Amino acid sequence: MGLSAKIEKLLRTLPSVSAVLECEDVQHWLAELPRASVVASVQEAIAQCREQMVCGNVTEAVDLHQVLALAEADLVRRSIPSLRRVINATGIALHTGLGRAPLCEAAIDALVDGAHGYCSLEFDLTTGLRGTRNAHLSDLLAMLTGAEAGTVVNNNAAATLMILNTFAADREVVVSRGELVEIGGSFRIPDILRASHATLREVGTTNRTRLSDYESAICDETAVLLRVHPSNYRVVGFTESTPVSELSALAHRFGLLAVDDLGSGALLDMKAHGLPDEPCVRDSIDAGADLVCFSGDKLVGGPQAGIIVGKREFIDRIESSQLMRTYRVGKLTLLALDATLRQYLDPEMAIEEVPALFMLQVPTEVLVERARDLTSMLKAAMPGANVYEASDVAYAGGGAMPGKELETIVVQWHPEHAGVNDVVSALRAAETPVVARVRDGAICFDMRTIPESDFDTLVDSIATAAAETESGDPGSIRLPVL
Repeated sequence: MGLSAKIEKLLRTLPSVSAVLECEDVQHWLAELPRASVVASVQEAIAQCREQMVCGNVTEAVDLHQVLALAEADLVRRSIPSLRRVINATGIALHTGLGRAPLCEAAIDALVDGAHGYCSLEFDLTTGLRGTRNAHLSDLLAMLTGAEAGTVVNNNAAATLMILNTFAADREVVVSRGELVEIGGSFRIPDILRASHATLREVGTTNRTRLSDYESAICDETAVLLRVHPSNYRVVGFTESTPVSELSALAHRFGLLAVDDLGSGALLDMKAHGLPDEPCVRDSIDAGADLVCFSGDKLVGGPQAGIIVGKREFIDRIESSQLMRTYRVGKLTLLALDATLRQYLDPEMAIEEVPALFMLQVPTEVLVERARDLTSMLKAAMPGANVYEASDVAYAGGGAMPGKELETIVVQWHPEHAGVNDVVSALRAAETPVVARVRDGAICFDMRTIPESDFDTLVDSIATAAAETESGDPGSIRLPVL
């Protein structure tokens, strides 16, 4: 069905792209911004007007100023990267949606230095011959975990896949039913097993798997006995699992590999620092596991990576796999991970210097002082605001320490003249976005994940969000200065 004569007449009033580009304001944009971006935004603005006219939402001619306003808004949207720094006020230290672990200063310095120029990624400075990129971290990983060697891929799912594809392709992998977990992003251990071309052999029950269950499943096709840390949940009550030491002894008795997928994986004793227990990589190696894999960006506190440690002959076979090139990491990841791992040469230094570890163990009394300081700053910036401190609980996140609550302190804000959802949206739209949580009608800013260095920026974002939502004015749109 064709358009009505009235709508067709209305559409003819829309300015052309070339006419809009001739406007003085647009000429200023063209002087400062890429022409392709400006043209695309003008086209989008005109397209929006056309769509509204066709739908009957606009019944009068749109003037040039309205088109310019739409184009300007679209241009600003295009000019701001969607991948941006945010303030994590959720209390979840390893928030997957917010990039998990922030890097330590040494890792940041290594990234900056490496990004400025070249590095000895695959070049042996001693011999002058071509080297291998993962050789840079192998000895360091061995020293920190007690393994013979180590290698790195781009995440722990890839690490698991590489291990199983190398040693169990077209053969069977025995794993407990209680460990067939689904991790973030709907990735499931059974799916990873299938992708590796290994065959899954489930044993035991969801809550109890004994050593005898593994032994009865071993046959001529068995290649690996696999343990998977149930990172995102805990089974409690009437439970039983097989220790790594017993699983490893059984595997070796039958000439099989014992593999321990730790998920988060810790490089130091978490309980010794007042934190909930989490499997330590060194303990698995000491217990006889042939290969252990874990994440680099969770409790280790480094960049996204999958780390594999174990016996040298097995690490060598993994690195010689044709799939390794698919999952290898780049120089920036290796530089950041190397700098992070070096902090663990002194465990006490790691606790202080690795942000993820520091946030998880910072004493409550320190959080109380932070909360008082932030409350004072907010009351000074927003006189009369309903702001106060309160006790709450936080979580490690990222699948680490599942179900374990961490005592924390929050600053709560009850907006009085705007809806909580509107204010939360405004915080996310701030120049420096703030991601907070809502509880009992209050917006909570958790001191466990907000360093004092962010307080000034945080207060600015909160005050701006308060002013905009209370007045109903989203603020003027300004073009970025390039």
